[in-house]
Parts: sequence; structure tokens; C-alpha cells
Amino acid sequence: MFLLNGEKSDSLSLQDRGLQYGDGLFETIAVRNQQLEFWQLHMQRLLDGCQRLRIPLPDPEQLLAEACVLLDGRTDAVLKVVITRGQGGRGYRAPTESNSKPSQILAVYELPDYPAENQANGIVVRYCDTRLGTSPTLAGIKHLNRLEQVLARCEWQDEAIFEGLMLAAHGRVTEGTMSNLFFVKEGILCSPDLSNAGVVGIMREMIFEFAHKQKIPVEIAHFSKADLSAADEVFISNSLIGAWPVRQLEQQQFSIGAVTQQIISAVNAARLKDASHEVI
Repeated sequence: MFLLNGEKSDSLSLQDRGLQYGDGLFETIAVRNQQLEFWQLHMQRLLDGCQRLRIPLPDPEQLLAEACVLLDGRTDAVLKVVITRGQGGRGYRAPTESNSKPSQILAVYELPDYPAENQANGIVVRYCDTRLGTSPTLAGIKHLNRLEQVLARCEWQDEAIFEGLMLAAHGRVTEGTMSNLFFVKEGILCSPDLSNAGVVGIMREMIFEFAHKQKIPVEIAHFSKADLSAADEVFISNSLIGAWPVRQLEQQQFSIGAVTQQIISAVNAARLKDASHEVI
């Protein structure tokens, strides 16, 4: 099911700049037990992204009302919120903010039925050949230009491999095709610097908060494949899966260590706490 600017629709104007140029942003939000998980954090990132792209800001309360209509009767689902700059003529020149009429799209999908063993026993990941472009202007935000991730995900069909890790300039390990990356070395929680490439996930920011509260030292820097190979623990995160350990990267095996277990417990507890705020 889809809502376009508050109305049921399954079509979009061919003139929409989201279609023509990928001119927009999106959020993917888990719905469990009739709860929109971490809604406020998703909305804050969406608003921040709109500001950076100079797209008129949507009204979070209106989005919430539309989400409740769309999700009526659904217990578990995935809600996708897409904001584009709206319709525009040919050419890159965008309408001014005062003349823009953004397209506001809400869509609902089935919640993936991931095996519980992914979190309990870890997953298998690989490296991707497709590289991430470097762009400080776009780094961090969840914009609609995802061709790098699409091409990277096309590199494998093996169902045993859950995720692919992507490198940016100079061979820096940056993120997964759909996840943020973490590793632990000598008790330090490490994660790639995303100031030039990658998406700053809401779960990533929450994990840093958990680490601070639990007095786990954090290092955000540029890391290589060699740094990752020397890690004691590796895990990934996103808003749908929470946090999952990596038990195998290419041919290398990793244990599910104490720091990873602490983070997974904190993520699961945060989900339960957030679910106490009923919004549907």
C-alpha cells in the first residue's frame, strides 16, 4: 500500500525529480507489535537531510498521522518514508525552496522474517568490489542515490552470505550495503569515519550512546582491510536488524565476544523500552 501526499496512490509523475535525478531522501522504519520503532530519531535524520538538500521540511506530525492510517490493522511491518523535491522540468536546476512542492510518499511492506540464529550465532559477510564514491556533501544522509549499493548487492547470489562490506577511496572499509560496521580490538569499539562516504544510521548513533554509558572506549577513524582482519569481534547494525555479530568474513572466523554481546543486549533493551510508547 502507498500514500502519495496523503492520498492512496500507486503512481508518481514522470516529472518527479526523485525519479529523474534521485533528488530526495528516505527512511526505513521497523514496525513491531503495532509500534513504530525509534520514530523520533528517524524523523530527526529525515529533517536534517532535507535541510542539507534544501528541500522544504515535511511535518513529522502529518507523516505520523498518515503512517497510522497506512498501518491500520498491521502488527508487524516495514514503513518506508520517501521525500522528493517534487516535480520539475528538464535539467539539474531545481525549483527554489519557496516554489518547491515536495512529494511525500509512504509505503508499507512485510517485515522480513530473519532467522533468530543471525543474532544468536552470527552471520557470514564478504567484501564487495564496487567502491563507494567520496562526497562530503552527501556523506551521512540517506539520499535516494543508491546505485553503488545496488551494484554491490548484485555481486553475489549465495543465500548463505547475508551482507557485503564496501570500501571507499584508498581502500578504506566504510560500511555494508545496508548496514553500519563495527569491530572490537583490545576492548575498543571501532567504527569507520563516515564524513566522506556512507550513511550515518540511527542504530549506529544509539550504539555509540550505549558504549558511552557502559564505559566502552570508542574510536571512529579510517580503517583498512588489515585493521578489520586484526579485530577480535565484528558486528553490523541497522534499524531493521538491530545488531548482529559477524562470525565469518571471507574465510576468516570471528568469535562473538563480550563487547558485541553487551551492545546486542543494549539494542534489544532499547527496542523494548521504545515499544512502550504506543503510536499506532
